[in-house]
Amino acid sequence: MNLPLWALATTAFAAFKPPVRMNVSEWADTYRRLSSESSAEVGQWKTDRAPYQRGMMDACQERGVLTVVLMTSAQIGKTEILLNLLGYHIHLDPSPILFLQPTLDMAESVSKTRLATMIRDVPELSALIADPKSRDSGNTLLTKNFPGGHVTLVGANSPSSLASRPIRVVIADEVDRYPSSAGTEGDPLLLATKRTATFRNRRIVMVSTPTVKGQSRIEKAWDTSDKRRFHVPCPHCNSYQPLVWERIAYDEKEPEEGRRLVEYQCIECGVFIDESHKRNMLEKGRWVATGKYRGHIGFHINELYSPWRRWVEIVEDYLKAREDSQMLKVWWNTSLGLPFEEQGEVPDAQRLFERRERYAQGSVPEGGLFLTAGVDVQADRIECQVVAWGAGLESWSVDFRRFFGESNEPEVWNQLRDYLRRAFPHASGTKLAIQKVALDTGYRTSDVYRFTRTFPTGLVLPIKGQDRLTSPLGTPKKVEFKPKTGKKNRQEMAVHQVGVSYLKSELYGWLRLPMPTGEGESFTPGYCHFPEYDKEFFLQLTAEQLVTEINQRTRRPKSQWVLMRPRNEALDTWIYARAAAAYLGADDFGPARWTSMREDLKRGAAPDPENRPIIRWKDDP
Repeated sequence: MNLPLWALATTAFAAFKPPVRMNVSEWADTYRRLSSESSAEVGQWKTDRAPYQRGMMDACQERGVLTVVLMTSAQIGKTEILLNLLGYHIHLDPSPILFLQPTLDMAESVSKTRLATMIRDVPELSALIADPKSRDSGNTLLTKNFPGGHVTLVGANSPSSLASRPIRVVIADEVDRYPSSAGTEGDPLLLATKRTATFRNRRIVMVSTPTVKGQSRIEKAWDTSDKRRFHVPCPHCNSYQPLVWERIAYDEKEPEEGRRLVEYQCIECGVFIDESHKRNMLEKGRWVATGKYRGHIGFHINELYSPWRRWVEIVEDYLKAREDSQMLKVWWNTSLGLPFEEQGEVPDAQRLFERRERYAQGSVPEGGLFLTAGVDVQADRIECQVVAWGAGLESWSVDFRRFFGESNEPEVWNQLRDYLRRAFPHASGTKLAIQKVALDTGYRTSDVYRFTRTFPTGLVLPIKGQDRLTSPLGTPKKVEFKPKTGKKNRQEMAVHQVGVSYLKSELYGWLRLPMPTGEGESFTPGYCHFPEYDKEFFLQLTAEQLVTEINQRTRRPKSQWVLMRPRNEALDTWIYARAAAAYLGADDFGPARWTSMREDLKRGAAPDPENRPIIRWKDDP
């Protein structure tokens, strides 16, 4: 592009002149006008409308600051904050600026609907950026040139746009929605920030509503910042404090007339605060750093502060979302501005202990229609849990046993064999045999294979846990083993893959199901019943936690179950018994099948989900 000499001189002068001494918030209050296409409050910008925005804007020009992080909810005006920052740089501190959006389509949309209208409605900006219709204006949809700099809008999914000219200011919007890699080039945010390396006064502004804890980019950036929170004074005792969801008080019941009463309880004096005080509280508010400063400034703000959202509206949204985990996750992210902590879904062991039921251990309650068992092998013992299954996969843990002894010796296996052969009394008077035994092959593998051969064909299911499976069972794999020590001939056996991660998530969801409250109300499908086991059983049942971390090399999230206490056999054996039920086809049983098995019990016949002939045991080898 050929520019006349006067334009080149103006551009050169603008590049070297010092910036005017004016804060971003002062610039916005002086020059910014809100456009009718993008704002309900058209006209002159007023930072006093949402005073918390002042600190967030002005931090973007603090001397010595490398990174500014805004971890926010929705409805706090963050897009307008970024537009004010752009307007300030175009007008008073011209620089090469990169405005990064999650996708190229979003970048084009922001350019058309937000940036173009701001430039049009602020004369000081339209005077610096030529009309896009003029010839050689340097103003295109994704590039806005002005004396001393330019704004380039790019998508995080477009690798070619992330590796070209040097950039002094990077504004990265909605970073939690970026792909893990821009094509094959790597992390898009890292690619963008590398372009600032040649500028000593470089600045990186990262903004986003967070997503899942452990996967959230903005959360990771926030954790390295000085963690500023907006403290406001209580109108009754003047104690400064951040507004947090836990202090919101509301009536659970829907009011017959008028709006639901929602108030905020002061953490110091305990007095309830009406929302009519919010405006005055915001005017007197101040940002307080709660972490160590290392060159990174971080801000967190939620919807409770928003002048555009009433507390009662936030509560109503919560009440609608809390029954659905996905809706609750969205509410948590967009209303509280916090990453959703999925590992917080671990059931409470104490609550499960307190809701134990008074059916005899070793007996099958009325709703149980067939039995499976799960077996876990340890060095000095074998542990087994028997579970009864009913309609809708409602379950009853029937018994939990430990057989002590070295698991490479026959004695302990003989104890297990005798136990698995027993019949369990049912509430109807009939006795039920175990229909399928899922036996883990992860330890003492050869002993497990040999033990499996001592039972009638198909009764014992050798299994191997597989975290990546997204179903209860995967494709069986054939293995070879020696049937007895010293024999040369080898035998083949099918080992079934079990989706242990899938089944643990399923179980934890079932363990959180509420007990029926009304008389005659039935249990929810999947509800789990337990007899009066000791506290240790329930601690083992809830011993693992699903944790998600980001691989530092690939930048991809990885979720894994982590053991939070030494023992988890109650959990493992239940999962294996569940896998055995899935093998029998229980997941696909319709109402007619469950009814048929229930009728069998009434006639005094033991239901058999596989419709096999009566088991005839082999002689012990």
